[in-house]
Amino acid sequence: MERLIVNYRSREKRFAYLSDHRVEKIVFDRPEHRSLVGNIYFGTVSKVLPGMNAAFIDIGTEKNAYLHRNVLPSFLASPDKGRNIASYVHQGEKILVQVDKDATGTKGPKVTGIIEIPGEQLIYMPKGHYLAVSKKITDERQKALLKQLGGRLKTEEEGLIFRTSCLNSTETAILDELNQLRRQFQEMLQHIVSMKKPGLIFQKDHFSAIIAEEMAKMAAGEVIVDDLALKQQLEAKNMKIRVSYYRGKENIFSAYKVEHEIDKLLKRIVWLDNGAYLIFDETEALTIIDVNTGKFSGKIDYHDTVLKTNQLAAAEIARQLRLRDIGGIVLIDFIDMKREQDKEEIIAAVKTELAKDEKRTQIMGFTSLGILQLTRKRTKAAISEVMQAICPVCHGTGRVLSAETMAFRLERELLEYRHSEFEAVLVETTKAVRDALLGPNQNARETLEELLHLKLYFSIRPSMEHYYILTQFGEEREIAEKAGVCY
Repeated sequence: MERLIVNYRSREKRFAYLSDHRVEKIVFDRPEHRSLVGNIYFGTVSKVLPGMNAAFIDIGTEKNAYLHRNVLPSFLASPDKGRNIASYVHQGEKILVQVDKDATGTKGPKVTGIIEIPGEQLIYMPKGHYLAVSKKITDERQKALLKQLGGRLKTEEEGLIFRTSCLNSTETAILDELNQLRRQFQEMLQHIVSMKKPGLIFQKDHFSAIIAEEMAKMAAGEVIVDDLALKQQLEAKNMKIRVSYYRGKENIFSAYKVEHEIDKLLKRIVWLDNGAYLIFDETEALTIIDVNTGKFSGKIDYHDTVLKTNQLAAAEIARQLRLRDIGGIVLIDFIDMKREQDKEEIIAAVKTELAKDEKRTQIMGFTSLGILQLTRKRTKAAISEVMQAICPVCHGTGRVLSAETMAFRLERELLEYRHSEFEAVLVETTKAVRDALLGPNQNARETLEELLHLKLYFSIRPSMEHYYILTQFGEEREIAEKAGVCY
């Protein structure tokens, strides 16, 4: 049973794809995190880097975009592929680019000069020098016929990709769409003439388009939406899948138990059905996944326990990569396996599960330390980046300075005042720092005060982060009154 749950009513739009009541995919669309992939911009080359064969392009967004030489139309058309990027673009040059990958972390968006304009049956590349058929079309005869048709329809510099929907279209309908896409590109070029600075010239309605694409993949089942206009729009695009309108007061994701799944995706620990668990540590450079046996002890022997746990982990890890939309380098620390055949079984299991993934993945194999390496194409921010902010206490490290560390820092700073003329000091801090400084039952207070030649008074404040402030030095009576102590 396939089901698509669409939450369209609020500003943050979401949908979840469920198979047999199990969430397999979640997509978010927020105004501040809206994907730029597919958007076409009129940009200016701000910097050329011959050593990297790349250039930075000002496209009018917060961060400049990154463009590699190999995705320039002029490079594709050139017979000499040995020249660097300085032979094809120069600083200050105006250029048309399309976003291929969203900005992540400190990196700006990645763009291509090979413009793709999507249609219902074709993807048109004005200067793509390319002809291809969707990989989902597996019949060799159909592929050959479409390539012959493409060769007749396109010019030498144009590029065409035939989509699966073209199988149900006539040659006339395909040509009509091609001419429509050509006109659309010419309109973009005309629009550029009036532009005085870099900016957006084409934006795709990503969210409704993604929903329509998801529906097209469904063999059966239903789509449930909470917006009547969207229901009518989706019904017009796809007649084979039933679209239902949700009228309930409760949020549709809560009603269909999807909200709970989202909460689980933000957790560092993921439990497996057998009591084992996974630990996810995401960084900007890579993601590390650790597999632990947890409560699972197995029924036969140690090797059986390890293999079964790793097999379960392989399936869940592939699912979590899809759900969390984790991209880039992924390192998986499976429970150590001594037998090579067990490692081969795990690689095969990972490959099987990753075959369900729409994003391109590549398995590099196990390292000498037993770590499985793989990569997953990153096109947009992971769910953790979209839904979470960096902690203002630990600043993204996941750790804060301990009470003991802060207490020793406080002691060192107080020692700098031991020869001063003051009688006492008032310290604002947390209870944990004060207790760490003075020791159990404050038995270190007398020794410390003798060493410092200062009486210690404290103003205790609750805080998630351990800290201290030397609020005031002065006469003991004055400081004691400030601390609320009867002198």
